[in-house]
Amino acid sequence: MKTSKHFCKENLCVLLVLFILGFSCQPKKEAVGLIADEAMVVSAHPLASKVGKDILQQGGNAVDAAIAVQMALAVVYPQAGNIGGGGFMVIREAGGSHHTLDYREKAPLAASRDMYLDDNGDALPEKSQNGHLASGVPGSVDGMVRAHEKLGSMEWARLIQPAIELAEDGFELSADEADYFTRVSESLKKYSTVDPIQFTGKAWNAGDRLIQSQLANTLKLIRDKGRAGFYSGQVANDIVAEMERGGGIISLEDLEQYESSWRQALTGDYKDYHIITMGPPSSGGLILLQMLGIMENYQVSDQGMAYADYLHLKTEMERRIFADRAAFMADADFYPVPVDELLADSYLDQRFSNFDPDAATPSDLIMEGNILSMSEETTHFSIVDQEGNAVSCTTTLNGGMGSKVVVDGAGFLLNNEMDDFSIKPGFPNMFGVLGGEANKIEPGKRMLSSMTPTIIEKDGELFMVVGTPGGSTIPTSVFQTVVNVIEFGMGMQEAINEKRFHSQWKPDQISFEKDFDQADILQSLRDKGHALSERNGIGRVDAILMLEDGKMEGGADPRGMDAASGF
Repeated sequence: MKTSKHFCKENLCVLLVLFILGFSCQPKKEAVGLIADEAMVVSAHPLASKVGKDILQQGGNAVDAAIAVQMALAVVYPQAGNIGGGGFMVIREAGGSHHTLDYREKAPLAASRDMYLDDNGDALPEKSQNGHLASGVPGSVDGMVRAHEKLGSMEWARLIQPAIELAEDGFELSADEADYFTRVSESLKKYSTVDPIQFTGKAWNAGDRLIQSQLANTLKLIRDKGRAGFYSGQVANDIVAEMERGGGIISLEDLEQYESSWRQALTGDYKDYHIITMGPPSSGGLILLQMLGIMENYQVSDQGMAYADYLHLKTEMERRIFADRAAFMADADFYPVPVDELLADSYLDQRFSNFDPDAATPSDLIMEGNILSMSEETTHFSIVDQEGNAVSCTTTLNGGMGSKVVVDGAGFLLNNEMDDFSIKPGFPNMFGVLGGEANKIEPGKRMLSSMTPTIIEKDGELFMVVGTPGGSTIPTSVFQTVVNVIEFGMGMQEAINEKRFHSQWKPDQISFEKDFDQADILQSLRDKGHALSERNGIGRVDAILMLEDGKMEGGADPRGMDAASGF
């Protein structure tokens, strides 16, 4: 893999022929996503996808649609869609220029390195994961304002209005949504200082209408006043009052000083494909490029019969790269992340020099490499407009319903992103990911993320827009989806539907999705020394693939209620 940061050499140092049993021996699932001629939106909720499509049909561009979708998701998908969280946006204009926007949350100015340790120095994860102290300073509203200022084309108020109407008029809940809100009711009561009765006032049933009047009023202030409608005035006062009642530390000064940031995209080449993704403080883009860089030294295709060998290769890459993540990745404004070195051909060769195609390397024997210089609720949406502009955007509260704190008077949920810092070196966060000194808590610092919004070109033209939620599984889910299309010849929906596997250095195991029914592959991995752990769905990929006939296929993940909408 050759990147703009001097990534791989032309010559391949190793050749391993890996044959793929899982895709060649089972009948193809002829899964095809929505096909559109001109434009497409894929998001975690059908109503949000429709909002984005409507904006495009009214003449808005992909950035306009992204702003409208972000706001709509805050209403119809409050477990992850948000105005009280943050995220990353990757944008490719039709002419090929690209931009990346970092609207990740920040640690409050009163935050300190050891704020989640007791008197004995032991970690207190409950405080970093739930309640008022778990929240970073929200970035989503500022991010949408900055995106609109730079690349938006429609009037700001028109982009916010659909979300206001969804909050004010309400929307009908599906059975799954009704069950979810019923289950989280007690947590919201426990951690909010004022009972958020819009969520907790009843046991929900399918067909019930969720109305959020306080949130509608907040969105109206954002519609009418832009950034000032959230970071000052009534909403800001509501946030600070909520903090004071609940023992949190976000202040008016934190809100006034928050700024999102336009950053240089992290880019690289894999074979004939050009990858445009997010750099620090997201680790996701680095992880994706490292994995593709190592894999380019191996022949992976669907022409043979050893899928277990591919999964073994992928796991061994993940173990080494997640060890690097713990040691070297953080907010580059506070820590000198060695991006060039981590992506250098010589470094990746060295990192993988002890790879054994027949045996697992125990994670306890894996450490970070030698650098010579120095939740699971998130949600993602992908958009391509009729002019060929594209947006890949991943946004989050971190855990489901974030900190479980609803800001009284303003009606929205706050994030629990402080848990994405290393609250104590070597102590895992809620996703089991270890952190080190680089990602320690510092005032004003952005916490490390795994979000991996990505846009891929082929021969200079738009090829794919892809991303997913899923905590630490985000970059590996994006990787698998990209490989499914590029190497295994799948369409977008088929690539998304395939069962996923994940490993992350520690815990020392491979997680695989339930109902994966090829026992011989699982046994082959056990024979190589891997421990396996079955789990529910991994990621919820929403992506768009440009087709050879000029149309596009939207892939919406069936693991959720995700939906594509296009024309």
